[in-house]
Amino acid sequence: MRIDVFQQVYDLLFNHYGPQKWWPGDTPFEIMIGAVLIQNTHWKNVTKAINNLQERNLLSLPSLHDASYEEIADCIRPSGYYNIKAKRLRNLLQMIVEQYDGDLESLLSDSTDDARENLLSVKGIGQETADAILLYCGNHPVFVVDTYTHRVFSRHNLVPDECGYEELQEEFTCRLPSDSKLFNEYHALIVNVGKDFCKKTTPLCEQCPLKGVEG
Repeated sequence: MRIDVFQQVYDLLFNHYGPQKWWPGDTPFEIMIGAVLIQNTHWKNVTKAINNLQERNLLSLPSLHDASYEEIADCIRPSGYYNIKAKRLRNLLQMIVEQYDGDLESLLSDSTDDARENLLSVKGIGQETADAILLYCGNHPVFVVDTYTHRVFSRHNLVPDECGYEELQEEFTCRLPSDSKLFNEYHALIVNVGKDFCKKTTPLCEQCPLKGVEG
């Protein structure tokens, strides 16, 4: 039986990189905060911001929800766009308070469709962030699509260049087992190959572990 090319890509990347143990974080709440802060920045900056929150005892839903906007913004300053991200965090926490009585576990144990709908209702939370929270915090079998995913798979002619978020996500969910651990590992591997080889302007195609893969 011929292996699907999406599975082939995963196998090549896993053989090259090994397990990624992503997403970093000690608790689902910390991972959720990281999923919001990672937008438009690097993980080292997110780590600094999370450490600031931890030092001020704000790394829990009740304490962060009760913190002032100014205090949150000051803590997450290293992550960039801190005023915008502070508003997004407050909006997200308020939704959890209103819809789930302030219980993150209730959100994460909700049905995938309902939890995703509620997450997307939060101003500033887009599809990628919502899906990252569902996958990495709640182990929901949803595939997270990002810029690297589109770049890698369109360059190898595995999806059309004009493919949108939901279309690309559907390719993964239809062609692979519905397995949160697989989706977790796969997304992390794609991020790595995107950073290391499939660069935006100067791709290193000859050295890439996906060299020769074509749709």
